[in-house]
Amino acid sequence: MPRRSPFGTAVNRIDGRLKVTGGARYGADFRFDRLANGYLVVSTIGRGSIRSMDTGAAEHSPGVLAVFTPFNPLKLFAPADAAGAQNWAPLQDTEIRYHGQIIGLVVAETFEQARNAAALVRTSYDARPPAASFEAGFPTATIPPPSFGEPAVQDFLAPGVSSIDDALAASEVTVTGDYSQPIENHNAMEPHSTTAVWQDGHVTVYSGTQSPNRHAGDIAAWTGVDPAKVHVISPFVGGGFGNKATTWSCAPLTVAAAQALGRPVRTVLTREQTFTVTGHRSTVAQTVALGATRDGVLTAVKHDAYSSTSASGGRPESGPGTTSRVLYRSPNLHVGQKVVALDVPVPTFMRAPGENSGSFAIESAMDELAIRLRIDPIELRMRNYATVLPGTDRAWSSKHLDECYRVGAEAFGWARRNPVPRSVTNEDGEWLVGMGMSTAIYPANRFATSVKVRLQADGTAAVSSATADLGTGMWTVLAILGADALGIPLERVRPDLGDSALPNNYGAFGSASTAGVAPGVRAAADSATRALTRLALDNPRSPFHGMAPDDVRYGDGSLIGGGRTIGFGTLLELTGTPAVEATESGPAGGDPAKYAFHSFGAHFCEVRVHRLTGEPRLSRFTTVIDAGLIVNMKAARSQIAGGVIFGIGQALLEGTRVEAATGRFANANLAEYLLPVNPDVPDIDVRFVQHADTVFNPAGVRGIGELGTVGSAAAVANAVHNATGRRVHDLPITLDKLL
Repeated sequence: MPRRSPFGTAVNRIDGRLKVTGGARYGADFRFDRLANGYLVVSTIGRGSIRSMDTGAAEHSPGVLAVFTPFNPLKLFAPADAAGAQNWAPLQDTEIRYHGQIIGLVVAETFEQARNAAALVRTSYDARPPAASFEAGFPTATIPPPSFGEPAVQDFLAPGVSSIDDALAASEVTVTGDYSQPIENHNAMEPHSTTAVWQDGHVTVYSGTQSPNRHAGDIAAWTGVDPAKVHVISPFVGGGFGNKATTWSCAPLTVAAAQALGRPVRTVLTREQTFTVTGHRSTVAQTVALGATRDGVLTAVKHDAYSSTSASGGRPESGPGTTSRVLYRSPNLHVGQKVVALDVPVPTFMRAPGENSGSFAIESAMDELAIRLRIDPIELRMRNYATVLPGTDRAWSSKHLDECYRVGAEAFGWARRNPVPRSVTNEDGEWLVGMGMSTAIYPANRFATSVKVRLQADGTAAVSSATADLGTGMWTVLAILGADALGIPLERVRPDLGDSALPNNYGAFGSASTAGVAPGVRAAADSATRALTRLALDNPRSPFHGMAPDDVRYGDGSLIGGGRTIGFGTLLELTGTPAVEATESGPAGGDPAKYAFHSFGAHFCEVRVHRLTGEPRLSRFTTVIDAGLIVNMKAARSQIAGGVIFGIGQALLEGTRVEAATGRFANANLAEYLLPVNPDVPDIDVRFVQHADTVFNPAGVRGIGELGTVGSAAAVANAVHNATGRRVHDLPITLDKLL
């Protein structure tokens, strides 16, 4: 009887016990003899230069081994490819580019000794006023270069239409709105850390990273070390959300310090340092104008944005090009972006970069258009449903967004919604109750990936790839995919990841990890079982020796032929073979010349706003997802719920406050940077409409890690309007904006 595959079922995390018992080791948990501790010294002005640094007291402080500064530097090289990171190397000059940049590293025997000594360093500056006001920079904003092949400014106009503004002017109905959101920070539970150990000219780096291979290559480039001599180990990552997809300068600085001192060094960032030493999401200001007929058919979509970037590099948000460019059918479409360079830390990838901010604007504007036309918001979206990528003739590889709307509306009870604002209250009349909905969309990405499958004499199978698990469940996904491909029980699969020495893998970001490893596991499993069959036929000690190839086949963990069924572990033991293995590499997925590749979803939200205090509270949330086949139903639900919670934070709580005069992040801590906690989050009903997308990859799966974030803030904002009649365009939606 064939074994039941775990693919598509609800599987507990195989690394769960390690995590809840404290057995999982993160970057800062590895211990070594003579391990020293680093502590960063950061600037306290927003622009200028260092005149002098007095390190005498620090150098003579107990336990201190070294104090590195621009006047006693470690040699580093600015990265050639600074996408998503800074474009300069620390300690190589005395220039101050932003408040909180690295200007020194104190290394001592203990963390406490290094921290105390760092506080004794005295720095004198020649300060200059920083450019830290986002709005003041609009006149000097520039158009950024293309992103992933897409220009920052694009127009798709119907024949005979000379401009998007002409199309809007000719529309029967128009709505226009300005939308904004502040800088957001990742605030993963695990702060960034690096432990560097040198031996015989090679360095092993223990660090939380979303891409061990890329992290190793980046460290080699920063330090000038031969890439073959850099080994990164990162079995567990305590959250990343894009912030650990790139390499920040604290890592190569630690590697260089360990080499200079001839002993292991570990540096762990403080929470405040993670706000400035590593990146953040851009602040974004957007304008959306929609033109439509009176029956709700879009005739023009215009979406422009300003995004903050840094004079020190980084990657700004690109909202219009990732949302309005692809969401709805319209004969006339314009998307545009400009960036404002500021003297602030660099922006970088953050969960659903671009889609997060862009969806708030376009989905709020669509709600406003629905209200203006007195059309149900779902009906408005269906009247403008795109079956091909707007501006092209390319159909999606698989799209079932209409089913998401239908399933979600029924499960949520959307038919009970009263479209008239302020018309529904709770039982005692104290809380105004509203419903809102929105659309989610995110690219289906798949990077070139290599996977090794090794069949072992003890009857287990090792499945390995140099990807990462940042809480997203990849340890379990590898095991599920291996069990499914080989037809063996889950408990017989031994996954391995988080090591740059494993088969090459681009990393875990862009919602691309599962979509890459799934076909890779299948291909490697097929090659490994073919190698096993050849062994069975060729080895004289094999019971299948000498049989015709067509008479022996692999199935469910065994070789079958000639009336015999022998498990692969038994066969390997009989032939004296420790293991057979195969490594296969797959290309990036899909043909973009023929198809568009996205995942889709629909959010439904109920919110309550106190009539007197203006306090908003979420009471229900339903999300329905179209993302191909689901590998692990339990982890997938958690991923979508986590994404929705990101959107709740975006909608109601989060925002970094930048002091315009100093460039300082005023709330760089978890006391004043507000994040959603348990009382802020209602029960989240997550559902999937499963349709295999085999055009995208043979396994039929697409990524989901970022999809739940897209549009969830807009659903909250739309529900708030339905409850109160107030349309909040500037996030977060705090009670003062509702009074």
